[in-house]
Amino acid sequence: MTPSAASSGPGAPGLDIAAVTVTPGGTASTSLTVRNDSDIVEAYTLEAVGDCAAWTTVEPARVSLYPGTSETVTIRLAPPRSPEVRAGDVPLGVRVLPAEHPESVTVPETTVHIEPFHELRTEILPRRRRGWLRGRYRLAVRNEGNTPAQVSFAPEQAGEELKFGFIPAELALEPGESAETSLRVRTGKPVWFGKPVVWPFTVQATDAVAQEDAEGPGALVRPPLEAEFVQIPVFPKWLLALLAALLALILAWFALVRPAVRSAAKQAANEVVQPRPTPGGGQNGQSPGTGSGKGTGAQQGGQGANPSGTGGDNPGGTVSGTGAGQQSSTTIDVQTSGGGDKTGTYVVPKGKIFGITDIVVANFQGDEGVMTITFGDRKITTIALETFRNQDYHWVTPIKIPEDATVTMNVTCAKPGTPATGRQATQCHEVLNVSGVLNDVTR
Repeated sequence: MTPSAASSGPGAPGLDIAAVTVTPGGTASTSLTVRNDSDIVEAYTLEAVGDCAAWTTVEPARVSLYPGTSETVTIRLAPPRSPEVRAGDVPLGVRVLPAEHPESVTVPETTVHIEPFHELRTEILPRRRRGWLRGRYRLAVRNEGNTPAQVSFAPEQAGEELKFGFIPAELALEPGESAETSLRVRTGKPVWFGKPVVWPFTVQATDAVAQEDAEGPGALVRPPLEAEFVQIPVFPKWLLALLAALLALILAWFALVRPAVRSAAKQAANEVVQPRPTPGGGQNGQSPGTGSGKGTGAQQGGQGANPSGTGGDNPGGTVSGTGAGQQSSTTIDVQTSGGGDKTGTYVVPKGKIFGITDIVVANFQGDEGVMTITFGDRKITTIALETFRNQDYHWVTPIKIPEDATVTMNVTCAKPGTPATGRQATQCHEVLNVSGVLNDVTR
């Protein structure tokens, strides 16, 4: 280049820089001639300044000149292929600093023309979708060029069995900007039975600005994105096999199992309802072991005494039935306040033996505390009240209690519960029902 004859002060060199064009990702160079117009030997330090300084070097970066001499230095530009290097004209300056006369520093400037380039980075997620009729995908797009991009999408599928929809259909992206669009894929008709059908397709992301400059050195065309939609059948094979097996089981039930079950049930019912022999010796058409009546603590008409059970606010149990070897039951009712202890008893009548086969315990309020049940001298069980509301016990072999012995229920009330009314009770309230057979004592 031709040096300038001008001088800007004592020791100032004559400078001039030609304009330069560079493509991001490539290199370019220009030159600068430094001339010493002073009357002393001078050293000059050269440094690139401005927006291009990060990717601009000066070689050599320092020169020493005698008066009236000059030297040409090379300015190399190597901009990276990055969205940060925007296309257009960018000023370039080189600061020339004299060592002896630093006040005569100069910054010659020129213009660097950065050529545009177009590049899109695209990705489709997921690569494969499964569904009966439709599938959804995400398309991520990033503009890695150095100019704005107007991105549109073009799907392609052999046979055209699929329909495509993009939301949004176009994206406007600045250099370095990213965005996403939603892709919906739909088939025309379902697959009812059989194997899944695989529909491969491609999506090409295009930049309208890049298409205008498709033959230019800055255009980069990437291959289209590949994806698949796997259409699964509505009714898989295993479902058909299951339906066939269920149908076979239903037919077997109605044809074989159900008649056999009904026959066995009918036979069992006939055996249960067979008439039983009626023992003789009864009066007025009644057997000796039948009758009705209600006694208090003893069989009605059996004893003159009334050895009744006592318990809480309901003294005495009730024994029903008359005659030897008859079913009888008694109820012991105990009520006691919180922190209290109370016992309810039933006394087996004179001349009787009570064979107990069943007891039912009721804690209908949900009280808290301890209940102990004793037959004569034998402790049957101790139960925490908070563990039950109603509980029953049964024995195949009756537990026999002799005459004058007692059935005892002892209740220790820790805390009254809350009955169905929803209001906490003031007292614990437990009920024991004892059932069995009351037999005469054989003397």
